[in-house]
Amino acid sequence: MRLVKSTETLEKNEKKLLYMCNARPVLKMRALFSDATKDYRNPPECDPGDSVALRLRTGKYNVNKAYLCTDNGEYRMERVDSDNLFDYYEASVTVSEKILSYYFKVETAHGAVCYYNQIGASRELNQYYNFRIIPGYKVPSWAKGAVMYQIFVDRFANGRPQNNVLDDEYNYIGEHVNEVKDWYKYPEPMGVREFYGGDLQGVWDKLDYLENLGVDVIYFNPLFVSPSNHKYDIQDYDYIDPHIAMIVSDEGEVLAPGDHDNTHATRYIDRVTNRRNLEASNIYFAQLVEEIHKRGMKVIIDGVFNHCGSFNKWLDREHIYSRSRDQYESGAYERFESPYHSFFKFYSDQWPDNGSYDGWWGHDTLPKLNYEGSKKLEEYILDIGKKWVSAPYNVDGWRLDVAADLGYSPEYNHEFWKKFRKSVKDANPQAVILAEHYGDSYDWLSGGEWDTVMNYDAFMEPVTWFLTGMEKHSDQYREDMLGNADNFFGAMHHNMSRMGGQPVSISMNELSNHDHSRFLTRTNHRVARLANAGPEAAGENIDKAVFMEAVVIQMTWPGAPTIYYGDEAGVCGWTDPDNRRTYPWGREDKELIDFHRDVIKMHKSCEVLMSGSYKQLLSEYNLISYARFNRDDAVIVIINNSPEERRTKVPVWEAGLPYNSDVEQIFVTYENGYSTARLGYTLSGGWLDIGLRAKSAVVLKKLNNQI
Repeated sequence: MRLVKSTETLEKNEKKLLYMCNARPVLKMRALFSDATKDYRNPPECDPGDSVALRLRTGKYNVNKAYLCTDNGEYRMERVDSDNLFDYYEASVTVSEKILSYYFKVETAHGAVCYYNQIGASRELNQYYNFRIIPGYKVPSWAKGAVMYQIFVDRFANGRPQNNVLDDEYNYIGEHVNEVKDWYKYPEPMGVREFYGGDLQGVWDKLDYLENLGVDVIYFNPLFVSPSNHKYDIQDYDYIDPHIAMIVSDEGEVLAPGDHDNTHATRYIDRVTNRRNLEASNIYFAQLVEEIHKRGMKVIIDGVFNHCGSFNKWLDREHIYSRSRDQYESGAYERFESPYHSFFKFYSDQWPDNGSYDGWWGHDTLPKLNYEGSKKLEEYILDIGKKWVSAPYNVDGWRLDVAADLGYSPEYNHEFWKKFRKSVKDANPQAVILAEHYGDSYDWLSGGEWDTVMNYDAFMEPVTWFLTGMEKHSDQYREDMLGNADNFFGAMHHNMSRMGGQPVSISMNELSNHDHSRFLTRTNHRVARLANAGPEAAGENIDKAVFMEAVVIQMTWPGAPTIYYGDEAGVCGWTDPDNRRTYPWGREDKELIDFHRDVIKMHKSCEVLMSGSYKQLLSEYNLISYARFNRDDAVIVIINNSPEERRTKVPVWEAGLPYNSDVEQIFVTYENGYSTARLGYTLSGGWLDIGLRAKSAVVLKKLNNQI
């Protein structure tokens, strides 16, 4: 390790000034700051052998000594820069191939000591939250602050009706499927067999809308061949499902509306095993991705690798592929000698009494994949990970379903994801690997596995509890959590620190998705589900003002703000399946769409909202304030979740704003709408004195050219 040689004393005149101001200076703990952004870790991402400059911000003339404390020892830091408010101490380290853990320690001239790590400043050190440098760990820069848009394809838009799943086309989990003729019908409580006809052509038709909204990335729920509308029971990982892509005639021509009928229930088999359909669907998907890329947007697809479906060609419990033995080998459910037998964990070797196999959470329609028992399976899925991020498809990343469940042991789980990362990154170094995960993700975010996570713990849950008092499924209401700012920041900081700076910067920050109730429904504070409350109740007594507060947090918090299709148009819904309603084309809440378009524009206009530092400023009941900032700019966010107006003072000096400088309001929401009108404020001694409307969010920006 190489450290920059540090100075032993402050310059004499500065030291004299320190004692003139205060004979026993109080340590300004709120002035201390460091993080993993370029201002405080340069470069933020490094390779083994690189020199990394680490900085700590302190109050001006407030600290006598500063130390960088690493796994290898304690090192004196040098004061290398100052401004009107702060001093900046620095030390440089040369990293090896090992992860480097570090924190900071400061002392005043009279011996007061304080520590600083990811959880902030404290008198006693908790090394659980120390910073980490992970040599070689680099996340895609395009994902930092990128606005993502999640699409559940069957419910977004129907652009090719001739591909629709038809009434009684096939049997799924004991009952026939059906085609929903009324686009606006609510999903049934057991709506897994309902198909509304949304498809990839519908997405293509709406690209102008998504581009105009400000979307940077489209995240698709599963697209591969599958008999369900949600497609989390994959039937064939090699092909896009023809029902959402392309169905052609035997001669290879694209079918026109009316060119098919529903004379027998085997039509599904013909559609999903016919090579013309499968190849045409893959070609079409590649063309769609190319068009999305031309518009400057990226594509993430869903990888369901923990389990597949009982319809899968490897198991073939429903005997779909046995009809095409010239093209497909026997499934493991059909013959003991199947080449895929080891892909699954069977509990009996007696054939034909072979119905006992391991299903995820006991579901026999979701057979768990047995990676430890089959090297061939492992290699196949690693090739799938590579295939779809490579030409001609060129998708920009994977969202990994129930990623922590894959395999039968934690050891293998980590081993597999390391192999998966290498396979994907070798093919496309800028592809993102984003995992669905609940709880501490520390072990998977150590540089060799996932890039980041769907951010439940450090975004969706804290925001939901603070603004609504609701659990994310609408299964519980807690009065003690509503407006609890200390819980909000405590949960955020704990979980963000366990993720680390790089994963946080690209984390998928959602308010709603396909697994939880719509956020707008949670604002009604009602504990309910579709089966006991009915669909209409999900839209009763909702509070758009609270929803807009949540969206402002989403667009100003570190990470990638992710909109679940239809949220921006006012779609409500209880948890699955009611959260999978169709996008209400022609019945949109246009004011909410305008709001989303403008708040996204605001997000993109401020570089600090995509790559800047984050710091908590104020925590009161039903009121929070935080800053996003760098050395040149600052944005202040204030959320008043109270049902009444209030006045508050915010210590904006902590974001580097000069004591008597000016800030400008650039966005505000309130009970009856929102505004982008500009309004100026002059700070007093580094504090912002501001009046807040009821249920409002205010975003203020530092005026340019202020020192």
